[in-house]
Amino acid sequence: MTEAYLEHTNITVENPDALASLLCTLFGWTVRWRGGAKNDGYTVHVGNNKDYLALYRPKVIKDIESNYETLANINHIGIVVPDLAEVEKRVLSLNFDTYSHGDYEPGRRFYFMAQRNIEIEVVSYL
Repeated sequence: MTEAYLEHTNITVENPDALASLLCTLFGWTVRWRGGAKNDGYTVHVGNNKDYLALYRPKVIKDIESNYETLANINHIGIVVPDLAEVEKRVLSLNFDTYSHGDYEPGRRFYFMAQRNIEIEVVSYL
């Protein structure tokens, strides 16, 4: 039997197109599909040929501050890159702040907020 792997994760976000565009710019990903989704919502699948993120927006987004279940209830999305410094330059050039830089086993990393409630951890194991 082949080893199991994670194909995709579906998360609720405010603006799927904007987040997909950012992820394509930073990580060289592509939009695999976009279109209508459950309950008259909208979804964008962004990633590579093997795995992706499904970025879902319901027809109506309730007030984010009063309803934590509306947007992604996750700690962060971890993305492995070959050149951490190059990706951080791209992130900074798009006026995002980076923080929580770490250089410890098993790799180096930093974080940034891609959208409200969507934190990205960028890590390199080289």
